[in-house]
Amino acid sequence: MNSQINGLESIEAHELREVRETLGAALATAQEHLEQNGGFLPFAVTLAEDHELRIVFVTPEEPDDEGNVDTESMLADILELLRQGRDDYRAVAIASDVILPEHGSDGIHAAAEHRSGGLLAAVVPYVQTAEGFTFDNAEADTNEPLVWVD
Repeated sequence: MNSQINGLESIEAHELREVRETLGAALATAQEHLEQNGGFLPFAVTLAEDHELRIVFVTPEEPDDEGNVDTESMLADILELLRQGRDDYRAVAIASDVILPEHGSDGIHAAAEHRSGGLLAAVVPYVQTAEGFTFDNAEADTNEPLVWVD
């Protein structure tokens, strides 16, 4: 395809840039929340038609008796909101805090998709130290489309 956007970038390159930008925003936002709050709950980042990035949060249900929040139900609620609004988005990314047994640490997982079908995912292992958080380099991960599926 030789189509160009602004005469400089192919459609495929433009879409890849959009999905990378959305994924990067999700990872950066999660790192910021960890550093400021010591943790984060699942959230999404959307890239709208107007090219603005926006964060999507849902309110968690009441914690259980041990103080744990049902993050799986939060992820399901976020996914439902993204599916409902998908006609208004160019790309989306969902970020969550995960346990990485192979690293012996926790990690930030983010998965992004573009409405044209592009997919990217990454995990950033991290550890909390007395001085704050230490983040390893992002590692590629796999994911499947979740928002633009029928």
